[in-house]
Amino acid sequence: MDEIKLKITDMQKHFKTAPQVENAQRYSDTEKTRISKAAKDFESLMTSMMLKSMNETNNGFFGEDSYGGDYFNSIFENEIAQKMSQGKGIGIADILYRKITGEEINKLPENSFFPKLPAVKINLKNIDKNMNAIVPSSQSVERLNRFDGLIEAASQKYGVDKNIIKSVILTESAGNEKALSSAKAKGLMQLMDSTAKDLGVNNVWNPKENIFGGTKYLSQMLQQYNGDVKLALASYNAGPGNVDKYNGVPPFEETQNYVVRVMGYLKHFESI
Repeated sequence: MDEIKLKITDMQKHFKTAPQVENAQRYSDTEKTRISKAAKDFESLMTSMMLKSMNETNNGFFGEDSYGGDYFNSIFENEIAQKMSQGKGIGIADILYRKITGEEINKLPENSFFPKLPAVKINLKNIDKNMNAIVPSSQSVERLNRFDGLIEAASQKYGVDKNIIKSVILTESAGNEKALSSAKAKGLMQLMDSTAKDLGVNNVWNPKENIFGGTKYLSQMLQQYNGDVKLALASYNAGPGNVDKYNGVPPFEETQNYVVRVMGYLKHFESI
């Protein structure tokens, strides 16, 4: 099959007949976020095809006789297209989003998958004074430090102390955003696919979505157990059903070790 050649002279030509939605309120913030992502993905695809068509006239980024040029050209075209669509792009995503929702795409609420929850009141000074601090490895701290901005943002959004978030991340993944457990828990805060879906996480491997999703769940557990950090951590590991069943930290060795480890890291962060 011959490759498709693109010749576009009017970027808005093919969108002028799309139906205008008069009532933008018919879509929830979550739906608007999904529409926005779909529009940007479509723009990225169109941009990539345009770049490919343009590249064929000048022998690509790496020249006609470069070794592996075709392969790397495709990678560069896709990456450039994605970066362009994530910014202002070429306008296709804006047009699609406006035609569907009746709103400008830049009016979309930031992080609308993650609605803000009330702050959780926790008195960290009264948490296990006799527990020994656990000092994390320098390598795990170095990895963790790369996500300071995201952790701070998630902490402010959900009212969860940033040191609790850090301690959970260290315990769950040692700061490795590519961590995958034998139970298929994924990412920095080791989210299961079903839990991630319930939390509105689209890409569990995206550090921002993973941290925001995991922190949202921590906030929910802290709210459910009236700020009791131990019970919230136990429910994060074993599920709130088990915490309720045993009326406290379940008698599971894994969960008990988990709580001790997170609390040990927390004690460390509170002491520095």
